[in-house]
Amino acid sequence: MMRPARILHCHSTFMLGGKEARAVRLMNAFGAEAEHVVLSAVPGALAAREAIDPGIRVDFPGAGAPSLQGKPGLGRYADLADYMDQFDLVLSYNWGAMDVVGARRFYGGVRCLPPLIHHEDGFNEDEAVRQKPARVWFRRLMLPAAEKLVVPSLRLETIARTIWKQPERRIARIANGIGLPSDAELADPLPIPGVPKGDGLIIGTVAGLRPVKNLPRLVRIFARGAPADARLVILGEGPERVAIMDEAQRLGVAGRVALPGFVRDPVRVMAGFDIFALSSDSEQFPISLVEAMACGLPGLMTDVGDIAAMTAPENRPFILGRDDEVELAAALARLAADTALRREIGAANRAVALRDFAEEAMIDRYRKLYWNAMAERLRQ
Repeated sequence: MMRPARILHCHSTFMLGGKEARAVRLMNAFGAEAEHVVLSAVPGALAAREAIDPGIRVDFPGAGAPSLQGKPGLGRYADLADYMDQFDLVLSYNWGAMDVVGARRFYGGVRCLPPLIHHEDGFNEDEAVRQKPARVWFRRLMLPAAEKLVVPSLRLETIARTIWKQPERRIARIANGIGLPSDAELADPLPIPGVPKGDGLIIGTVAGLRPVKNLPRLVRIFARGAPADARLVILGEGPERVAIMDEAQRLGVAGRVALPGFVRDPVRVMAGFDIFALSSDSEQFPISLVEAMACGLPGLMTDVGDIAAMTAPENRPFILGRDDEVELAAALARLAADTALRREIGAANRAVALRDFAEEAMIDRYRKLYWNAMAERLRQ
């Protein structure tokens, strides 16, 4: 019997955004096949650990592990390489973990380090409009150390080829999938913490409370376009909580805006929403949208990343430019006023989710990719 694989996960943060939620679902799915160690570039940013099943073997090392933060340098890279050598596979996620890729680029051949698979899921607010040239060049130089570069979206696949100059053989596009809720689960949603049941229309989202999600924009759209008895529910944690509530207070809707924080089973809670909303400056292939579609929800969203390509055609009139707040508010008002339209769009979105975004297919592709990469290491 093959021993469990030892996998190192290197994250910028581990806060249960889209990429962290996917990583947790994969850990849970792999079960006893793997043991995990998670490094976060921000050591205390570990909220996603709450979603890991109790039986999964996972460690969050403290002071004994090398830091993912700091200036690039051979000394730092040597320390990272030494640490990586105890694992069968290294998984790095986004720009915050690129020094791990750099360490393997410099020391991989010398020390016979484990294979590394790098994942790119999108950009923070500092690159929402334009990528930083220094980061582009760094990726071009370091990504040849990766066994594969995994991206979830068509847009990122194009960026990887044309801007980061990666060959097609290195790129793997794997669409995000989720555990699709049954009709019975949708009919019996979990309560929304702090929001009374049946208390007006629920407009909701699931997002890390970060600047790139531009949730104050969503508050402004809600204040302008939602009916007076509607509530805005934002599930998630992050540093923008005060800014969001300040904007709600300024607009006089603070009593109708709820920020319940982290919830363990967001899909079952989202089933209680009436409209899903997304106000981001930048996205690629948001898992929260897949979850909303699986719940049979219509979406009001900014036109970023692959969003328009993900949804059913019926939903596309409600996907608008991110700076068109007046139009977004008008579109919200239209959705809020038309129950039949919401049901029609929601049913079309759920049909797309059932057809294209099943979690089992995603997990199968990742399992094959990871275990093929570390097959030789596991035989040693």
